[in-house]
Amino acid sequence: MIPVSSNDAPPLQCRKWSGILLLAVTALLFSPAALAVTGELNLTSSAVGFVALAIFVLAYALVMAEEKIHMRKSKPVLVAAGIIWSLIGWVYVQAGMPAASEEAFRETLLEFTELMLFLLVAMTYINAMEERRVFDTLRAWLVRKGFSYRQLFWITGVMAFFISPVADNLTTALLMCAVVTKVAEGDKRFINLCCINIVVAANAGGAFSPFGDITTLMVWQAGIVKFNEFFALLVPSLVNFLIPAVVMSAFIKNRQPTSLGEDVWLKRGARRIILLFLLTVATAVAGHTLLSLPPVLGMMTGLGYLQFFGYYLRRTLPRSLEKKRTRYSRRGDWKKLESLGSVVPFDVFSRVARAEWDTLLFFYGVVMCVGGLGFMGYLGLLSEALYTGWNPTWANIALGAISAVVDNIPVMFAVLTMQPEMSHGQWLLITLTAGVGGSLLSIGSAAGVALMGHARGNYTFMGHLRWTPVIALGYIASVATHLWLNAESFHVFN
Repeated sequence: MIPVSSNDAPPLQCRKWSGILLLAVTALLFSPAALAVTGELNLTSSAVGFVALAIFVLAYALVMAEEKIHMRKSKPVLVAAGIIWSLIGWVYVQAGMPAASEEAFRETLLEFTELMLFLLVAMTYINAMEERRVFDTLRAWLVRKGFSYRQLFWITGVMAFFISPVADNLTTALLMCAVVTKVAEGDKRFINLCCINIVVAANAGGAFSPFGDITTLMVWQAGIVKFNEFFALLVPSLVNFLIPAVVMSAFIKNRQPTSLGEDVWLKRGARRIILLFLLTVATAVAGHTLLSLPPVLGMMTGLGYLQFFGYYLRRTLPRSLEKKRTRYSRRGDWKKLESLGSVVPFDVFSRVARAEWDTLLFFYGVVMCVGGLGFMGYLGLLSEALYTGWNPTWANIALGAISAVVDNIPVMFAVLTMQPEMSHGQWLLITLTAGVGGSLLSIGSAAGVALMGHARGNYTFMGHLRWTPVIALGYIASVATHLWLNAESFHVFN
């Protein structure tokens, strides 16, 4: 997520709902039924366990207040993770079993490391394409075409749906939002509707691809859903996007925006970097599918592709500049000729440095916190309460709705750590609901939070909330579509 101004802080009602949710979870874990579950070094009923849980709740409260207090969300969860595992280590040292806690920490850290390196490579490629002006060129093309408001609403939504499976939902949402805010500058109502549509479309598109969202990546890396099996969620995801889009489009006045012109051209190597990214994805998928190796191996190999290409761009830059100067001089293209003076060599490590490190560190803190609470025994209790006390279908639907308030990363990691006994169809269901459930509120996904900052004053929490019933209709319809289309998968267990 991208830090935004305090002006975009969620209103009091939202924070109240978050508090009620956390209290409800705490009450569930501290219920008599939960405390009756005991085992060797089961810490769920101990003072240490209570303290660890309270620290996690406090840290997450600070995360949710990020926009208000101007504190990056990674800070509280990093400290909370350190304290929780220190408490675990202290208890196990006292019990004479220090090796057990150390091994558990290392296993949890390994899970995070694989995901972090995977994400780092993907972010590096996206930043490289941004630096080569791939996204600026696409935005300028859309602006120049002079589409009507209704056409722009549908074009940005459809593009968000189909770009997010490759470029992730956050990057896609920011790109499409930049188009809308430039074309419809000053029209708050239209920008708000378009931003809602973009958030829903980007989250829905990211739900049927391992590269579309962190949660789908986690499920794929865990080996629960194979790469090709995610496409079973394509139609349900499409339903999730189309139903609210059709309703919202009926409220758009079909006006023509003022024609705008913008000269943007791709930098050298842009198209080849796109091809290298696709080759990297293919390497990761092939390595995982054919050789049963972790996808991170293919992604890191792909980073090597980009480094070699960056070396090639640097070594051939003087010759390339000379050729372009000659060509542009002959054409009399003085704008492009002048731009050559600002050309700098491509640097891969500057792209790595621009990765969203706050998001990656937040991811580390959440994974380690949830892993520590799971080691204490809390996730076992939660799994028992949700997947034994409830029907798994209702549990997965409820968790998807919860992800609109609590970030979907800890929700999905908790489910993966609990490893409830579920059919393949149920694992696809939680993948779908965790991916699209965040669209119910503007703060429910990285895409929504980012757009509140990018379209400040135009796209707001309350503006999104007014359309939540329509988005919820799409959420329910997408779940029903999955239950109908993929009914056979509910009888197949992993």
